[in-house]
Amino acid sequence: MNGNELSDSKGDNAEEKSNSEVSSQRVQILQNSRNGGVGDQEDEPPGEIVVIDVNATELDLNYSRIREITAAELEKLNSLECLYLRWNLIKKIENLQSLVTLRELELYGNQITAIEGLECLVNLEFLDLSFNRIPEIKGLEKLTKLEKLFLSANKISKIENINHLSKLKLLELGNNKIRTIENLEGLDELQSLFLGKNKINKIDRISTLKNLRQLSIQCNRITKIENLNELLDLEELYLSENGIEVVEGLENNLKLNTIDLAFNKIEKIGNICHLSELTEFWINNNNISAWRCLDELTSNKKLATVYLEGNPIAKDPNYRRKIKLTIPWITQIDATLT
Repeated sequence: MNGNELSDSKGDNAEEKSNSEVSSQRVQILQNSRNGGVGDQEDEPPGEIVVIDVNATELDLNYSRIREITAAELEKLNSLECLYLRWNLIKKIENLQSLVTLRELELYGNQITAIEGLECLVNLEFLDLSFNRIPEIKGLEKLTKLEKLFLSANKISKIENINHLSKLKLLELGNNKIRTIENLEGLDELQSLFLGKNKINKIDRISTLKNLRQLSIQCNRITKIENLNELLDLEELYLSENGIEVVEGLENNLKLNTIDLAFNKIEKIGNICHLSELTEFWINNNNISAWRCLDELTSNKKLATVYLEGNPIAKDPNYRRKIKLTIPWITQIDATLT
């Protein structure tokens, strides 16, 4: 599982919820395309929005070929809390100033190039701007109640202008152009940080994130596990697809239950025997060739799942049997239950 997959599960749940409840909110979307749905041709006309119930709390406009956010209909909504505009053709965030009651805003999968027009959304708790064309983080000064911020798959090269988001619990910045972990001071409530698929070469400047529970820096350029010693509440660590050669630096992370080190350059399993809460250990597709390495896992009595496929030891015809003999309490080896 990578950082993007983790964050996408959030989007799927939100979409399922909105799809199931939209009819009860009595919000009607009138579209002019011949099939009434999202058209495949660029020359098809955009959807037209008509609000029937001005007291609606949720408005789902996903996949509606909306090209711009117009004020006329939105200004009729007095109690809107959730606005979903995923996968449209929107290029600019605008005309949202009347939606002061808004708590959730999704603009995932559009053509937005700047974070703007959000100043009046002072009650916003959830903002998703993933899969757009945004080059920098800005325009969030007034969103002090924000708890979840999704900016994956944009063109962001620097972490900045978020220190004031003291209530932020989740930050998703995967699939951007970030080279350095920085400017995270002030995010005292942050629990989940996703930085997968960037250009980061060092784990650094995260010691202030005392409440961090999930850290994903998959598919980067990291060669060393380090600077995690102050993250005492860390439970899940995802570092697959890097250049790590040694398992180390986890002495103080006693609450870790999941470690993903798949697709690295590790030759030996070590320095995890003290992790008594470890239940998931993924170290597939590395360079482990000696069976004695598995002796390190005999102290991890809660270990339920281990991934070792793609290592030289996996070529042994007694591969599964030897794993089971070493750690008999294991319930899953690779993708198969024991």
